[in-house]
Amino acid sequence: MKVTIDNLDGAGAVDCSAALCTTGPLKIARTLNAPSICSGMLDVSDAGLAVPVRRGRAVVTAANGTVLFTGYIATDPEAVYAGTGVKGSVYRYAFSAVSDEWLLDKQSVPLSGAGLAQSGGQLLTTLTNRVDAGLFTTTGVRNGLPVGVYEPLQTESWSANAGGVASATYAAYRVLNGSIGLQPAGTVTHALSDGDGSLQVATLKTTAVKELANDVTVSGEIEPTAYVTETFAGDGTTTVFQLSEDPFRPKKAANSVQFLTDNFNEAVLDTQIWQVADPGSHLGLGASGLTMTGGNGFDGQTTLTAIDQVEMGGSLVIEAGNLQLGGASAGVVCGLYKGAAQSANCFVGYNVRQSGGNTVAVPFVNGAEAGTVFTMLQGHTYTLRIRLHCVEMQRVLQNYYAMVDGVVASFGGGLVSAPMSVVFELQDLGAASNTPATVLYDGSVVTSPANCTFAAVNSVQLIGSMGYCRITQTGSGWVVSTLPSGVKMTRLIGVAGEGVDCKISAAGKVTFFAGRVPVAGELVTVTYRGRLRAVARLADEASVAQEAAGGMPGTAQWLGKVVKPAARSSMDCEGAAMAVLSFSASRAAAVSGSYVAVNSQDVWPGDVLAITSAGQTMSVMVRKVEIVDGMGRPEMLTYRMAFANDWAEGLGLTLSEAIAVDALLPQKALSSTLPVGGSVLANLQELQVVSATGTALQVDSGTAPPTGGGFEVRRRDGDFGPGVDQDLVLRSPVRSFSIPREGQVEHYYVRMFDGSTPPLYSRFSSAVFTNLPVSE
Repeated sequence: MKVTIDNLDGAGAVDCSAALCTTGPLKIARTLNAPSICSGMLDVSDAGLAVPVRRGRAVVTAANGTVLFTGYIATDPEAVYAGTGVKGSVYRYAFSAVSDEWLLDKQSVPLSGAGLAQSGGQLLTTLTNRVDAGLFTTTGVRNGLPVGVYEPLQTESWSANAGGVASATYAAYRVLNGSIGLQPAGTVTHALSDGDGSLQVATLKTTAVKELANDVTVSGEIEPTAYVTETFAGDGTTTVFQLSEDPFRPKKAANSVQFLTDNFNEAVLDTQIWQVADPGSHLGLGASGLTMTGGNGFDGQTTLTAIDQVEMGGSLVIEAGNLQLGGASAGVVCGLYKGAAQSANCFVGYNVRQSGGNTVAVPFVNGAEAGTVFTMLQGHTYTLRIRLHCVEMQRVLQNYYAMVDGVVASFGGGLVSAPMSVVFELQDLGAASNTPATVLYDGSVVTSPANCTFAAVNSVQLIGSMGYCRITQTGSGWVVSTLPSGVKMTRLIGVAGEGVDCKISAAGKVTFFAGRVPVAGELVTVTYRGRLRAVARLADEASVAQEAAGGMPGTAQWLGKVVKPAARSSMDCEGAAMAVLSFSASRAAAVSGSYVAVNSQDVWPGDVLAITSAGQTMSVMVRKVEIVDGMGRPEMLTYRMAFANDWAEGLGLTLSEAIAVDALLPQKALSSTLPVGGSVLANLQELQVVSATGTALQVDSGTAPPTGGGFEVRRRDGDFGPGVDQDLVLRSPVRSFSIPREGQVEHYYVRMFDGSTPPLYSRFSSAVFTNLPVSE
């Protein structure tokens, strides 16, 4: 084994192999999806070598030329007293080096959005480029499996985030010799046998015994639940309306989550936020922020595109502030795209063009102009906003992976379809702060994309400047007014001074600003989502039946919490529970063990060992490898390999032994043979109250009833089903139905059911809350 250390003192890499001490043999510890550690002890005095220093680069190479380790000495070596020599006290130096990613771990991970439905390789490359784009090559990074949603954490190091990406996609990363690699776990298989080394197998995890489990309950994050539509009556004076429940909001902040924000006040465009395509050098930064001096005349070639995609869920506000446009401007501002940033792919955005010698901005919806054309005055500064509201908060479902019969299987995943409301508004910053924003478009789209690419500008020939750009997720709330004349309009939500109508607090208080108070006879309808802990319970019925043989109880229950990847909904929890059952229902349960061999092939965590023992071949995944130098000639390298299956040590998902204390545990397990979501009907995303009189509420469910089914209305949420009369108001076999009024404050819950036996129901209720006068 050859060991070189470069103290970065100009002397270059120095061969320290002869200085290695047998009392502290060289060891290399490799852990799956974590940095490798190399440690040893050197007697530099006899060899006439310099003492290793912190930040010194260490390289370890086997006799056959295989590079076993490259990295840096992370701390000052420890001086260990070895005795007294001719020249006085003699010290040996114990050192510890961390693999190359130590250089990335020393740097901060920038704040970024979540990766949506991207491959692990794409996410890892993006993460690396954001931390330090030129430090390592990423040619060894394979795309691999897709992740549903993965959000890097600023509070964790590069290696912790990289390990999370790799684990979430059932892959293994390593950094060696200045190159980052990522490949699916199990890509490399080593054929071994008892005769090559020693095998030791433990059939149960010792720290927390995990026996066979065939009835699994898992909890996840707080999820949005009931689709609430709450209606109030205006009287011309009431400014504050209290919602019956706290509206669901993302967990990051009480009031909003900023997906993206840039004040354009740095020396250069921030490449941690943007991908810049500017062949003609038309985009830059100046005193007014982002400057635009034209384009090459082609759509989609001069763009400022966000690296992170936007999940199209909940209430979003897209905003470009302090915007000035002039000259012969043409292009798209604040565009969300279903694919590449080109006009034909634009879901929503402001189309800027020339009309009669003037620069105009027109709402762009699904690649076509809609709404009112607005003429932008020369020298005026504007704020452009696009408001989007989707009743679904989660549009991208989580993927979970597990090794099943030697093959990586996927569970969960997919996209959630949903309609979306869209409002385009514009504010002239030269007007008074309480002047209402000008609404150019107020409409809806039947089908919206689950995630979009955002481009602040797509400049065919844009000329002007933009002071800032931001995308904000404000929660699940949306407010619509029905005037006494019957006209409906969206009430704009924000903060005072933005020309908006009202604000919604985290505690469910809707406050209207001066001059925007609902008039007498105006109906104010607030749409939002309820909140509960996500949970799912699934059982492997075949395993239960097998375990019940001989009259024993067949159910073996396990409860826990999904830690990573985050289970944001009950559907995610179902996918995670299916993944758990794929390995927990095995009679082998939590198998772990070790294999020790001398001078074997070079093994890395994530490789598979095909070990033949007593005529049987067992394929197991390596989790840790320790290489110990035997200090002999010829070379003797002892490989100690620890392996485990997914139930003993998770890879595709990380589990906690303790389920969330606020989880409402399902009383009945679903069958694991059903697909995710196969045990429920679609939720009533588009249910609405068409009219409200003093005697009745007219409801449109938004969809046709299933064959043999209909819509069930109850006074409380829960206990839906045939034969349950408590709280039942009515069952309707038709899409539109009337609910009799009984009091000023009323709460009704509606779910769809079908004609099967027993009937299937929607997963969540659509709730109708009213606070309206009734007829005497």
